[in-house]
Amino acid sequence: MDEQQNSLLRLHLTPGIGRIALFKLHQYFGDFMAPLQAPPQYWQEAGLNTKLCSKIPNQTDLKFVRIRHKLEALKVRLISFWDQDYPPLLREIHDPPALLYLRGKMPTKECFAIVGSRRATAGGLLFSKDMAATLANHNICIVSGLARGVDSAAHRGALEAKGSTIAVLGCGIDQVYPPENSQLFREIHQANAIITEYPPETPPLAGHFPGRNRIISGLSRGVLIIEAAGKSGSLITGDFALEQGRELFAIPGSLQHPNSKGTNQLLKEGAQLVTEAADILQALWPDLPSRKQRKQYNDFSLQLEEPALQVYQLLGHEPRHSDEIARECGLTPMALSAILLDLELRGGIKTLPGNNYIREQI
Repeated sequence: MDEQQNSLLRLHLTPGIGRIALFKLHQYFGDFMAPLQAPPQYWQEAGLNTKLCSKIPNQTDLKFVRIRHKLEALKVRLISFWDQDYPPLLREIHDPPALLYLRGKMPTKECFAIVGSRRATAGGLLFSKDMAATLANHNICIVSGLARGVDSAAHRGALEAKGSTIAVLGCGIDQVYPPENSQLFREIHQANAIITEYPPETPPLAGHFPGRNRIISGLSRGVLIIEAAGKSGSLITGDFALEQGRELFAIPGSLQHPNSKGTNQLLKEGAQLVTEAADILQALWPDLPSRKQRKQYNDFSLQLEEPALQVYQLLGHEPRHSDEIARECGLTPMALSAILLDLELRGGIKTLPGNNYIREQI
């Protein structure tokens, strides 16, 4: 842990210093080392109570030393809002965390959140797992809250598909909640990411979970809610999604089942209805290939030489006119015509009316 992170940790462990105070300190001082040496009047100028200065733990404070050693032993990284590797989508929300504790490695790919009931039905759990696996197979990272039920199934589906997943906690990074998810917790942080804005040794108090939910939606392009009772905490995540400008999706359910009350209400209020992963992909990533399609594309590309390779790589799932292709590739109409015919005969592209072409789903 370098000096900047060491200083940030001391400030974050100071009673009375939270997210807003850290933003004020950084805005005034420009880093987190200067506040530790600054006289109280500077803290007052920064808009903070001068009494906070006397509460900052020193380097030998027993709690500070214990937590620092724990973070080092667990290989936890501190990522502040001002670091380059802070999640870019999360940076855009109106109340982003000033500090994240990270175990594992934060994926850099597109993210999508799946949340739902802790008391999900067998069908809801299966749907959550399959949905996460399909999206993970399209190189989308699944974000959820490591809770019982739908959250756990979503994480598990992403892992079994050998995809990426992020678990967002409502407690310290050293806590496993619920306890029965200890194995899932280990599997996630070994190759993926577990994050929280709460300092180590923070218990999973009920008041922490709305804050966790805003991070789940803040990390993601969209949020899918699978089964939610009328007052489910998952609906809070849906509220945050709408507030943050994210796409909100929901699964319809039986009018007689209490777990469908919340999701059906969301659909009445304008959430996008989902019955399969294709609904989400079409809404957010219509041209995103699956892992199998990416392999097929790469295998087919390896068979090609220039300029056929250039033509093939130029084409996608949106039609392109032959004149446009010729212009971008610098080919004569006759040369391009021969290449397009060869690619079509080999099953790589498809001809559409009006001299338009698309890449074929091999």
